[in-house]
Amino acid sequence: MNDNEVEMEPVVYIVIGRVWENEEALPEDAITIHALLTAPDDDDAVRKTLEALQGQGYAEAELDQIGVMDGEPDDPVHEGAYQDALAGNVAIVTFTA
Repeated sequence: MNDNEVEMEPVVYIVIGRVWENEEALPEDAITIHALLTAPDDDDAVRKTLEALQGQGYAEAELDQIGVMDGEPDDPVHEGAYQDALAGNVAIVTFTA
């Protein structure tokens, strides 16, 4: 490695939205999700998130926000998900009432 090559951390995206377990579910049946993953760009992050949600059996999804994580999170809810994302996985955190 020369001086011009700086090793960069992968970009970890966070995608926030809601999912439903079946197509007939009511809006109030939504489950809030945070997906953490690495991707080359926003479009790929959204596509990978939707594929992961489908793979987990969710029938419908609405994605509301996308952003980039600014380093490792401090809260324990997202710490493991962040590490999973760095390992190349799509980590889905669900929040149920």
